[in-house]
Amino acid sequence: MPLFGKLQKNPADIVKTLKENMAILEKHDKKAVKASEEVSKCLQVMKEILYGTNDKDHHTETVTQLAQELYSSGLLISLIKNLKLIDFESEACALGGASATSISNRSKHSPTWPLICLSTIKQGKKDVSQIFNNILRRQVGTCAPTVDYICSNQHILFMLLKGYEMPQVALNCGIMLRECIRHEPLAKIILLSEHFSDFFRYVEMSTFDIASDAFATFKDLLTRHKALVAEFLDQNYDMVFNEYEKLLHSENYVTKRQSLKVMIETI
Repeated sequence: MPLFGKLQKNPADIVKTLKENMAILEKHDKKAVKASEEVSKCLQVMKEILYGTNDKDHHTETVTQLAQELYSSGLLISLIKNLKLIDFESEACALGGASATSISNRSKHSPTWPLICLSTIKQGKKDVSQIFNNILRRQVGTCAPTVDYICSNQHILFMLLKGYEMPQVALNCGIMLRECIRHEPLAKIILLSEHFSDFFRYVEMSTFDIASDAFATFKDLLTRHKALVAEFLDQNYDMVFNEYEKLLHSENYVTKRQSLKVMIETI
């Protein structure tokens, strides 16, 4: 359902349209290219609501409405769960839905064309991470509504963590995960979960950018909330340091060096 002929910015309409088009992307049918365009437009309008524009500040009431719609509709969860579908297979640059092969062939004749495509492809996922982080930082008095929402929907954190296993979304998930870790209740959920041990695998991944990003998140988790981490290490010393010792003896020099620095900061 197109929303933007009249450039409406009602949060309920935006969320409804975005959710409908995300559902189309999940089906991978012939409407996916058009749906991807609508998703991109919705994300841009959401960003304008949250961040304002050059000539207009954001309105607190509208931001509140948008946040509530994201919670109640489950869209915030859906965006993370289906992050890899956003900017579906180069359709943002898809002259008729170009396949990877046709993109490769075209690039031989027009060297600048794939650069334009790649720039566009990355934008939607980046928009989601910016929207997520903005909503997460939102305060209402002394309360942080999105922190409370994630505490009640803890699988959001584990979906973000598992994002390190998907190269196309790994760095975006890392950005959102580190923003979550800034909040002690969310950091505690990760520390005390069975998924904590996954970090020891992610920081050793063969893709340098992903491994480095995972290590940055791992470092934040172990150094940001001192009292919480001290209690956690006291109760889980053997498990943590048995795994950590493997990092200190890694064949990868960067991994060894970073592991030593984090250990010094933690101790």
